[in-house]
Amino acid sequence: MKTKINWALKSLIILFALCCLGCQNKASNPITEKDIHIIPKPKDLKLGSGHFVFTEKTKLYVPNNDHLGAADVLLNRFKNAANWDLEVVKDLPSTNFIQFKNNGNLDHEAYTLNVNNTHVTIEANSFSGFSYGIQTLRQLLPSEIESQQPIESVVWEVPQVMITDSPRFKWRGLMLDVSRHFFQKEYIMETIDRLAYHKMNTLHLHLVDDQGWRIEIKKYPKLTDIGAYRVDQEDKPWNARPPQKEEVNNLYGGYFTQEDIKDIVAYAERRGVNVVPEIEMPAHVTSAIASYPEFSCLEEPVTVPSGGLWPITDIYCAGKESTFEFLENVLTEVMALFPSKYIHVGGDEATKTNWKTCKHCQKRMQLEGLKNVEELQSYFIKRMERFISSKGRILIGWDEILEGGLAPGATVMSWRGVKGGLEASSEGHDVVMTPGTHCYFDHYQGPMDTEPKAWGGFTPVSKVYEFDPVVDSMTQAQAEHVLGGQANLWAEYIPTTAHSEYMIFPRLAALSETLWSPKTNRSWAEFSSRLVPLFKRYEYQGINYARSAYAITAETEVNDSTHVITVALKTEFPDTDIRYALNDDHLETSGTSYTMPIEIDSTTTIRASRYDHNAPVGQVFNKTFNYHKAVGKPVTYNTLYSNSYQGKGANNMVNIVRGTKNFHDGQWQAWIGNNMDLVIDLESSTELSEVTIGTMENQGPSIYFPTQIEVLLSTDGKSFSSVGKIDRPFKVNPTIELKDFTIRFNKQQATHVQVKAVSLKKTPSGGGAWLFVDEIVVN
Repeated sequence: MKTKINWALKSLIILFALCCLGCQNKASNPITEKDIHIIPKPKDLKLGSGHFVFTEKTKLYVPNNDHLGAADVLLNRFKNAANWDLEVVKDLPSTNFIQFKNNGNLDHEAYTLNVNNTHVTIEANSFSGFSYGIQTLRQLLPSEIESQQPIESVVWEVPQVMITDSPRFKWRGLMLDVSRHFFQKEYIMETIDRLAYHKMNTLHLHLVDDQGWRIEIKKYPKLTDIGAYRVDQEDKPWNARPPQKEEVNNLYGGYFTQEDIKDIVAYAERRGVNVVPEIEMPAHVTSAIASYPEFSCLEEPVTVPSGGLWPITDIYCAGKESTFEFLENVLTEVMALFPSKYIHVGGDEATKTNWKTCKHCQKRMQLEGLKNVEELQSYFIKRMERFISSKGRILIGWDEILEGGLAPGATVMSWRGVKGGLEASSEGHDVVMTPGTHCYFDHYQGPMDTEPKAWGGFTPVSKVYEFDPVVDSMTQAQAEHVLGGQANLWAEYIPTTAHSEYMIFPRLAALSETLWSPKTNRSWAEFSSRLVPLFKRYEYQGINYARSAYAITAETEVNDSTHVITVALKTEFPDTDIRYALNDDHLETSGTSYTMPIEIDSTTTIRASRYDHNAPVGQVFNKTFNYHKAVGKPVTYNTLYSNSYQGKGANNMVNIVRGTKNFHDGQWQAWIGNNMDLVIDLESSTELSEVTIGTMENQGPSIYFPTQIEVLLSTDGKSFSSVGKIDRPFKVNPTIELKDFTIRFNKQQATHVQVKAVSLKKTPSGGGAWLFVDEIVVN
């Protein structure tokens, strides 16, 4: 009897063990390829029917110590998220392990990932390949793997897959501008981790610009003693900051010591990321000239500017031998710190005014037989290229280095569209494509009315996803010279790391896929379905990513005959559940599902929200279309608006649709250095009591509120009488602001309304001031 009981007990124990093993080798839910959200998308993925489950006993078999850095990523994730210390072993286990296996037949950054029920194998031919394989495995795990704190009750399982993967382009980069606003070493390292996570392999550090020199050069200590600091004017608009006074203390700034740089480079190497230094020349170097005026043409003392500077005339003197000695000494120290094959020298936006009159530069042009200052810049870059190539490195610069003739071994970074890349590749030069249209992450990525301050332009994540470094008109030979692409985050308007993260993510995810994945294997609709789950991983990682792609935007059309407005609502994500309400209807309780554009013909407020699981989420879209007594009436302009900002033409001021903070949205009319004066013909006698003028101020790009507004009425269109005036003295305003100026008066009849707005005409720095006006509301 006892034997039977023992046997029954043993049978139950065996059955329980088999069930536990079965639980480990059976996925919680059957999955399909649509449930796999890897970004960037792998080249080839085949999904099996089983899965692999990580346990506390899972081992990492890493026979080559050089690959331990790739394994560390996974070890750290499990330590943080599960409080497990997974073991690294040198002998191959029999089951429940991750295996690193060298495969000499694979390309440098390629890898294969094979997951079955008992183990995971990553094959590669380099550290980078193993690193990318680990990053893919990381994204196959539940999103909780990104947690910074242990999470209980998570089944750490990955589906059975066979992935063969390699990048389309070998240069996949991000440029961080640390000159305009300085970021500490720790943030640079965080960014390196995130680049590796997205399989990006290049961090371009913009270390020098007018507003700050950010790298220690031991031979020239004043570069950081003086050039790394400026007066703190962070409370003022970037392009409206007055010149620094010599007696004012420099409070804003910082720089990387050479030990900091060594730490950054070593950290990047352990993540498979190459750090490319940029040392600007011959322009964007006011911080250097402030430190050592003798290397400029005028040799006059200057201060480090705390904001925008244009034109950039304090540049290195191209005629002095001492200038080149200085730059060669600087670059020698830089190259000792950065093992990068490429050394970036800038070369952009040099205003060569001083070169035209400098005796040293003129003598250099005569000796070298140079026809103009453009050829002198070419001489400058070619000379630096010879020095850099003599050290076994490659010079890379912005596309202005093409001007006057390109150095034979130089590589071009094309930012002013794709023209520079087309020209350089046609001449046999390698190029990195980074056009402002798709790759400038300092542009807005959502409606400006709801976004933090940015440089301008509009580059949403869906537009980044359209980027292709290879231009359709390129020949096959030209295409082979395209190294890849890069995003640039200029930091004029980015004072904090949180703001920097907001501008980078999730646009970096879109860029990573355009540079990694085969073009034929991609679509925005499919990518966007993988992007949403990535946001949860960002949240676990503590990344302050932008949710701008969720924002509801409206496209409006006005029928000039009927004045009916058609409003189309959308987000960047296809098939978004949008619901809306009109006027006083409650969006939460009586919202209507948006299925087609909304037509309105009277004053109407539209409120809309994205819905998730039958509940409103995110920011509510709220816009009022105000039908007033001048809608569609003829407008005569006594002073004509600029050709650059014509709005919707003659009826723009009375077409109901209001302009946004994006002054390029096509709704604004503008005058530069001139007043606005216009007359609205109401076509019949109409009782009026107020007139409102919509304006914008954005002092960065020299857009200022009017200093005076006056409204005049007439009953015959000939004789006008003033009914009100507003005077507004100039004020410094660091924000972008939309403001309605309203002039109220006693009710009276009129057939014509004249509106005058006085422009500031000249900015505080002496340039032309813009006056932007949109709707004139007459009631």
